[in-house]
Amino acid sequence: MALYNEWAEQIKGYNRNIKLTFFANILTQIGLGIFMVIYNFYIRELGFNELVNGKVISMTSLATALVLIPAGIMSDKVGRKKLMLYGAMSTGVILFARSMVEAQSLLVLFAFGTGLASAFIQVSIIPWLAENSRSEQRVHLFSIHFATMTAANVIGSLFGGIMTDLFAMIVPDLDSIRYTLFIGAFLFLSALLPIMKLVEKRPITQGQPKSKGTSWAITHKGSIKIILLFAVAQLMIGFGAGLVIPYLNLYFADRFMASNSLIGLVISLGQGATALAMIIGPMVVRRLGEVKAVVILQLMSLPFLLLTAYTQQFWLAALGFLFRQALMNAGNPIQMSLMMSKVDDSMKGLANSVNQMVFNLGWAIMGPVSTGIVLKYGSYWGYATVFTITAGLYLIGSTYFFIVFKSMNKTKTAIVKTKPA
Repeated sequence: MALYNEWAEQIKGYNRNIKLTFFANILTQIGLGIFMVIYNFYIRELGFNELVNGKVISMTSLATALVLIPAGIMSDKVGRKKLMLYGAMSTGVILFARSMVEAQSLLVLFAFGTGLASAFIQVSIIPWLAENSRSEQRVHLFSIHFATMTAANVIGSLFGGIMTDLFAMIVPDLDSIRYTLFIGAFLFLSALLPIMKLVEKRPITQGQPKSKGTSWAITHKGSIKIILLFAVAQLMIGFGAGLVIPYLNLYFADRFMASNSLIGLVISLGQGATALAMIIGPMVVRRLGEVKAVVILQLMSLPFLLLTAYTQQFWLAALGFLFRQALMNAGNPIQMSLMMSKVDDSMKGLANSVNQMVFNLGWAIMGPVSTGIVLKYGSYWGYATVFTITAGLYLIGSTYFFIVFKSMNKTKTAIVKTKPA
């Protein structure tokens, strides 16, 4: 009951902009959830092998990584709402196109386009939430933002698998997948309605007047240092995630011959567990501090990752996946709150873009590596190898994060102040 009252009090304090952002986020994430669980099967149904899947995922992440920093600077300069609006519109149109094209070159081209367009939303939403909230609200705010996003992905993943199987009863497999993708694209595009209702008040001047002879880098030296330190940690985690996360649906299909509906259910349960873990996250922060909470949650996920890697029992693989997914991702909103609290307001967009850029760079680089290993060593040892490498990268990344940021572990007051000022 105390936990419910704490969250209810927080949500009451959020302004209209935040609530509309949540609504838009739910629609985009349901649409993406459908795409994430089904699109790999669309490529396979077209007759292409796993290397094409790897190339598509890699190009999406590479495009995002390339454009995130320019998009972050644009977000700081021209406004968050404008970028989210253009990003949602162009991404939705591209998703429709991806549901129809069949040539390999077009699959890769539109995957690249998705990465470019979606970056404008990714880079703007966290700074937008930060700017529409007070510092004492942010641990809870980012926790509920990521939890809502994850819960919407649950719905998308679950519906994606179920709808595909239902459509397959009346139309050929390729058409059943395509109709499901159309629905996902439509839901994503519908997020334009709440985004258009956002109200952004841009300051007349950005930042403080510049002192003569003082460079931009010197003025923002502290923020730049924090951004770079976070980027190194995120790069290692991104390398590990890029090996396994995009291919979890193929892992369950290849190793256990699971159906689309069952895969959608397992991935949805994993995301549901993640959403719950994110809601509990602020309680962990209260006891341990932000840095220790992130590190302990990430380290606790490693045994479950290895269980998924080596088991030959479907239910053990699913259990390992659920706990790994929840524990590893529960620290994301805590990290984001910590970073947003440490950088200057005029650099929040840049900070978020660098953080996401290096993560996407990890996916772009490791995607083809993962599919190559699985093709070479098969559905058991191939996936076991990439999962084990991921565990090692997560361990290195978590250890680095603790060593570098342990001096910041004193920030506990932000989650104690639950009443609106």
